[in-house]
Formats: sequence, structure tokens, C-alpha cells
Amino acid sequence: MSSVETGLRLSKVALVINVLLASIKIAAGIFGNSYVLIADGIESTADIFSSVVVWGGLRVAVIPADENHPFGHGKAESVASVFVSLLLLGAALLIAVQSIHEILTPHRSPAWFTLPVLFGVIVIKETLFRLAFRAGSSLESTALKSDAWHHRSDALTSAAAFVGISIALVGGPGYQSADDWAALIACGIIAWNGVRLLRTALNEVMDAAVSPEVVAGVRELAADVDGVIAIEKCRIRKSGLHLALDIHVVVDGELSVRRGHDIAHQVKDQLLQSQLRINDVTVHIEPDTR
Repeated sequence: MSSVETGLRLSKVALVINVLLASIKIAAGIFGNSYVLIADGIESTADIFSSVVVWGGLRVAVIPADENHPFGHGKAESVASVFVSLLLLGAALLIAVQSIHEILTPHRSPAWFTLPVLFGVIVIKETLFRLAFRAGSSLESTALKSDAWHHRSDALTSAAAFVGISIALVGGPGYQSADDWAALIACGIIAWNGVRLLRTALNEVMDAAVSPEVVAGVRELAADVDGVIAIEKCRIRKSGLHLALDIHVVVDGELSVRRGHDIAHQVKDQLLQSQLRINDVTVHIEPDTR
């Protein structure tokens, strides 16, 4: 639970920081004549919503099973990840459209003071990315990882803006739209991450199989139980922050029903007590026919 609380606390901190950064970037973009900075601020507003969604998804995901949700509320985390990924794609599309518009519209070069603003944003957002991604990896939370990539995408957009504005200021006349081209390039990176994260989140919602390494780990744990001859089937799906699985274990066909039942319980206990974040196990006993 401490890891979950860390993730929730991090989402709250990110929410406050994103509100401040969005305000600063949009204001600096308006007064500094830089659309890429305004676009960066708009992308940060998407981060605000994503932090709220991730926080809400995690809060719901840890609610225990009840009568109406016998398998728990873990899917809320995957649904939150889908929503965050869509926000990322929406932000990329919005910035791309406006960047093209600015490229086609003559305008003045950005102001110099937009550069230190962007440098500060890059440092803050990269730090948030590392903290959120570490927490997401610890929890195996797709939603937190998606939110982390929102921070990294913001840092990438800001880095592209920094380079573009620098070119515009150094190049002078004829280079005024360099920051807009930089924003357009950053959109491609943001969109790629959005598609990648959306594919992962949708796979979880649709109960796609987990990695072969996780399956192998589960099989090995179950096979170590005394009385288990072999593992016939093993189906595992991710449900929010945890794993749920059906496993078929082969035992001596001459064993009593009671002994087979005891072995099934031992297999279940072995898996639930492991470090694999398993919270639901269904064990099927199969007689050895060899």
C-alpha cells in the first residue's frame, strides 16, 4: 500500500506543478511572441487533466472487491491509462495544427526571455518523468507510466522549443518560424508515445496475455509445490495493479479428492505469497494420464 500512496502523492504534486507551469508558459509565450511556448502550455493543461485522471484511477483501483465488483476495481487503472493516452494524442494533434498555421503566418521572432523559462521547464518535467516512471514501474501501473510519458513529452516539446527559439534569435530575419517547426517535430514524438501507450492500455482492458517471463515465473513457483507433477495450462491477465490467473496443475491420478484439494490450496497460497502482485488465483487439478 505504501507504493500506491507514493503514486497517489506524486500525482497530486504533479497536478500542482502542471498548473503553475501551464500558466507560466502560456503567459511567457503571449508576451514573448512564441507560439511554441503557448503550445507547450496547452500541452501542460492536458497534463493537468491526466494527473487528475491517474489519481482518480489509482484511488478506484485499490478499492477491495464488493458484491457488484467481485473481481475488484483494478480495471479503473487501465481505463485511466486509455484516457491519458488519448489526451496525449489530442494534445499532439492540437499543437500540430496550430504550428502549421503559425508557419504559414508571418510573425516576429520570439523574445530572449522565453529561453530561461523553457530551460526551467525542461529540468522540472524531466525530474517528474523520472519520479513518476520509477513509481509506475514499482507498481506495474500503466496509468502512472502513461502520466510519466506526459511529463517526458512536455520536456521534449520544451527542448524542441528551446532549440527552435535559439535558431530564430541567432538566425534573425527569415528564421522567425524556427520555433514553430520545432513544435511540429515535437508533435511527432508526442504522438508516437501516445500510440505506444494506448496500445498497452487497450491490451490490458482486453485482458491480453502478460509477458512470457511472468508466465515462466508463475509456472516455476507452482511446479515447486510438493505433489505437482507438471503444469498443463497457465493463463494470466493484468487487472489494474495486480495479476489474476487460471492455472491447471497435473497431480497423481490415484490421489484422493482431499489430497488433490490440499495441493490446489498449496499452489494458490504459494502464488499469492509471491512477489508477483498476484491477487486472484483459480487452480484446476488434472489427473496424470501418463
